[in-house]
Amino acid sequence: MVSTELLYRTTRAFASRSLLKRNILYSSLRTFTTTQSYRGIDKVCASAEEAIKDVKSGSTILVGGFGLCGVPDSLINELEKRPDIKDITAVSNNAGTDGKGLGKLLASGQIRKMIASYVGENKIFERKYLSGEIELELTPQGTLAERCRAAGAGIPAFFTPAGYGTWRQTGELPVKYNPDGTVAVYSPVKETRVFNGKTFIMEEAINAEYAFVKAWRADKLGNAQFRLAAQNFNGAMGRGAKNTIVEAEEIVDVGVIDPAMVDLPGVYVSKVVQSTASKEIEKFTYAKTEEEIKEAVTGGGGGSKREKIVKRAAKEFQNGMFANLGIGMPMLAPTFVDPNTSVTLQSENGILGLGPYPQQGKADPDLINAGKETVTLNAGASVFGSDESFGMIRSGKINLTMLGAMQVNEYGDLANWALPGKIKGMGGAMDLVANPEKTRVIVLTEHTDKRGGAKIVKNCTFPLTGKGCVSRIITELAVFDVDFREGLTLIEIAEGTSVEHLRTVTEPEFKVSDNLKTF
Repeated sequence: MVSTELLYRTTRAFASRSLLKRNILYSSLRTFTTTQSYRGIDKVCASAEEAIKDVKSGSTILVGGFGLCGVPDSLINELEKRPDIKDITAVSNNAGTDGKGLGKLLASGQIRKMIASYVGENKIFERKYLSGEIELELTPQGTLAERCRAAGAGIPAFFTPAGYGTWRQTGELPVKYNPDGTVAVYSPVKETRVFNGKTFIMEEAINAEYAFVKAWRADKLGNAQFRLAAQNFNGAMGRGAKNTIVEAEEIVDVGVIDPAMVDLPGVYVSKVVQSTASKEIEKFTYAKTEEEIKEAVTGGGGGSKREKIVKRAAKEFQNGMFANLGIGMPMLAPTFVDPNTSVTLQSENGILGLGPYPQQGKADPDLINAGKETVTLNAGASVFGSDESFGMIRSGKINLTMLGAMQVNEYGDLANWALPGKIKGMGGAMDLVANPEKTRVIVLTEHTDKRGGAKIVKNCTFPLTGKGCVSRIITELAVFDVDFREGLTLIEIAEGTSVEHLRTVTEPEFKVSDNLKTF
């Protein structure tokens, strides 16, 4: 038998050795977690030239930014110096402006194809597309953000309601024109599927070799932090590429960025470089005096069409509502909201709690709205990426959206993004009208166009933004409610206007409410 003393000594020796091994292991782990994990990791490049040295012709590049806000200009400028890098497929919400942002690479001929939601006022972009010099895959803004986010999440495709029943789904978007203006290539028809009685279209993730991202701060591990509305597409695109290059206004020591403030973790980032380009502002917009606001609303004449529409539209806001407003007349409507009514405005480039325009000299290049105008934030506001912004839109968290229209038909079909021979892009409009069951869509428009033609029509002849989506139409002459199956009902009529006159300037037939009111 083993003596008790021997068993005791053996057990003590074993325990001592185990404790020693455990202490050595813990010591090693502490050393690894505090020093080894950072030793040899330094993603900071000496220059933008070094950062892009591996970019090859034919690459697909995700480019962050919205308008000129949050655009990685240092990397774009460096790429412009490399004319040997060409045939690029550039993925961005828009292509900057003439001579700024991606507009430089369009002018240099290095871009073969754009995947974007908006052409806007970029004349070079529009000309090259319509003349067949470049291809363009027009994509709804929210879909574009989600296609990038999905790539970063390992999701090859997803279903979305945005674009159903439009050229995006039916395969009628011109991707490439011939020099004579005829269409050489159309977009593919999208697969559809019904979920819970609603039809969705399938969109594929965008697989890209590179992403160019603009950050406020980054460290040598690649952790990046964005500032205010400059987050926009940068986060989703930074996650979506095989190789992400971050240009940062400030490169800081590891640990300076609070872990809770890291917007793009270093695991997604390949390289970091110091930003050297100055920030640009596309549209300086400042706070207006009461007289200037009146001028903007009335157009210089009291009782104008715009004034009637805007004042009537203001009555649609309810206390506690979240609303998204299109540019133009919708943005003027809050001016006339009852002071006791609190409405939170959302901007699809990543703001909830949009404030007024800034005072002269107070414009911040990192704070713009969806119209690229300089803005401020109200107390209690929040900022986020474009992918999250459109998530809250599509899911119906936004109660109301007001939009302009080129045409709207009797069953609520809306056309407001393209005219024959001209191209601007749908931007975020297709996403904004994609869930009319939860987000009420109101159209503000003059009753007829400049030639006197009806804008409320039997059938839209311009490309659709959405089918069966408009709930109410407000013009200077009337207010119509829209039933997606039954059609129009006149519920209010402008003072001095007759039902008979309305029938002459409104193309489809309409019912008249038994409780018809005058405004």
